[in-house]
Amino acid sequence: MLELRNITFDVHDDGQDKEIIRDVSLTLPDRKLIVVTGPNGGGKSTLARLIAGIETPTSGQILLNGEDITHMSITDRAKKGIGFAFQQPVRFKGLQVLDLIRLAAGKHLTVVDACAYLSKVGLCARDYINREVNSSLSGGELKRIEIATVLAKAPSLAIFDEPEAGIDLWSFQNLIDVFQRLREHIQDSSILIISHQERILNIADEIIVLRDGHLVRKGSKDEILPELIGTSAAIPTCRGPEESEAM
Repeated sequence: MLELRNITFDVHDDGQDKEIIRDVSLTLPDRKLIVVTGPNGGGKSTLARLIAGIETPTSGQILLNGEDITHMSITDRAKKGIGFAFQQPVRFKGLQVLDLIRLAAGKHLTVVDACAYLSKVGLCARDYINREVNSSLSGGELKRIEIATVLAKAPSLAIFDEPEAGIDLWSFQNLIDVFQRLREHIQDSSILIISHQERILNIADEIIVLRDGHLVRKGSKDEILPELIGTSAAIPTCRGPEESEAM
């Protein structure tokens, strides 16, 4: 279980301190798929980066299973079981998909084991296992490969920061299928997704709404989603991700 206690995060810009996250307190329960949403600029991605250890809060505490990890590095948090998938996955020229999955797992996987992770995210393993993680892969392919690496790591908390960003509508629909399968097989882990896509919100167990750095709502999908329909916090699925990003 992850707990945030009075988390605030400031940045220094043009000679002034600007609050990005303001006194946020919440608990992320185990074995749930949780989506953080809200208007653009509301602090969603910053919150994910604070949890992952990419940023350090100005004040407040972050506890993982009762342990204070507030000032722990991203590497140490990863060892504790926090996995993070970026909006734009990194490309590694010269590194094969097989090597990347083995690095994520932290052990020598067989080709069969590595291929199983690719199959879980809807990729034909024989077509990808020896591919380089470079510009020859599409945005949607990279997203799914990155999700496969998160699965290989088997984190207790997997964080996905706007996984729909920069991918085409067909890849987005396949991404939804991947998350639905993950949700059905959650055991002792939790999934945290940063998104304002309605279809992703619709598969959540719980929804957290941030606005102007404040936590404004938290509850079950049935409680929260009807209030968001038609707002900028829930982009309708009739639009592709590129269209919604332009709004």
